[in-house]
Amino acid sequence: MSEDVRKGLIIVNTGPGKGKTTAAMGTALRAVGNGMKVLMLQFLKGSWHYGELDAVKSFGGDWVMKQMGRGFVKVGGAETDPEDIRLVNEAWHEAGEAILSGQWDLVVLDEINYAISYGMLAPEKVVDVLKKKPEMVHVILTGRNAHPSIIEIADTVTEMKQVKHAYEKGVMAQRGIEY
Repeated sequence: MSEDVRKGLIIVNTGPGKGKTTAAMGTALRAVGNGMKVLMLQFLKGSWHYGELDAVKSFGGDWVMKQMGRGFVKVGGAETDPEDIRLVNEAWHEAGEAILSGQWDLVVLDEINYAISYGMLAPEKVVDVLKKKPEMVHVILTGRNAHPSIIEIADTVTEMKQVKHAYEKGVMAQRGIEY
């Protein structure tokens, strides 16, 4: 049996199924419950009001969540709006500083995989910071289509697979479940 290794983990929640952000938030809740400080930066979300924004406020400064985007980003067909690219780069600058600062025990980079797969953020920048992160800082990256270089550097990768979704039967997003 090997020695008990303790280190900050790089965790990726990816895949086409529901639950990537929800799983990250469950881990964040567990971390706060263990006295850890959590920063969650949402790279593309911004136009909707999600219930978790209000819930997180009850943790004071132990869990901070920031929406860094304008909402859903149009991709494919039309060129990506330069404002969305600017916001992603601003979010990445804050994320990189937060990870390297050691001020946070867990940093959640919500939907960063989309920003990378849409060509709005270079994966090399992310990998570089992850390689330099303080030893005990945990980082969770969410979103579909995680880049191979992110998967390679990660300690744990979970791919969410959709088996069935209520939306397929015309059921719209439900308050308290999807937002």
